Amino acid sequence: MRTTAGVDEAGRGCAIGPLVIAGVLIAEDRVDDLRLMGVRDSKRLSPKRREALAKEIEAMALRCVYFDLPPRVIDRVVERNEKLRKLNYLEAMAMARVIRDLRPDRVYVDPSDVVPERFARQILRVLPERPEMVCEHRADANYAVVSAASILAKVRRDRIVAELRRRHGDFGSGYCSDRRTISFLEAWFRERDWCPPFIRASWATVKRVRGLV
Repeated sequence: MRTTAGVDEAGRGCAIGPLVIAGVLIAEDRVDDLRLMGVRDSKRLSPKRREALAKEIEAMALRCVYFDLPPRVIDRVVERNEKLRKLNYLEAMAMARVIRDLRPDRVYVDPSDVVPERFARQILRVLPERPEMVCEHRADANYAVVSAASILAKVRRDRIVAELRRRHGDFGSGYCSDRRTISFLEAWFRERDWCPPFIRASWATVKRVRGLV
């Protein structure tokens, strides 16, 4: 039986919470079943629909793998500012770990790098077994198996964010474009001069709110 995997992320651009990588492995002859289930890019689905589809995807998948990159890990890489070893590279290494655990015959990846070929090379270089790889921008919209991974990543991150909001207060989505997130950051740093582990200290938005830039 040939297998196909999709890998995608959620939370790359946020100032609060982790970047979540998800991978899903299915039998190659079941790809059409994903489309029939209504799987598509997670950004085009409501939270309720994503939750329902995530359960269906996990039930039909041969394996699902998650890897969370917490803010402190992201901060170390961003602050180090080493050429070709920044956030894109960190994400490539996290995706490589997910692919290694899935062990697919073919894998579809939505790259964060503007050069998909470079992103693919970075992943393949560290894999002990090299699957066929399709690394394309908009893979989450064009390939159902990547759409499935995007749903799993988004649902997992949403659950983590919900728990962070429960513990620390309502900061909205955690994205810099969210006014509620900005208001939360402003209130937090008005009262404190330290950055907690659930906030990305390396983010320009966070530094600006703290008066560091």
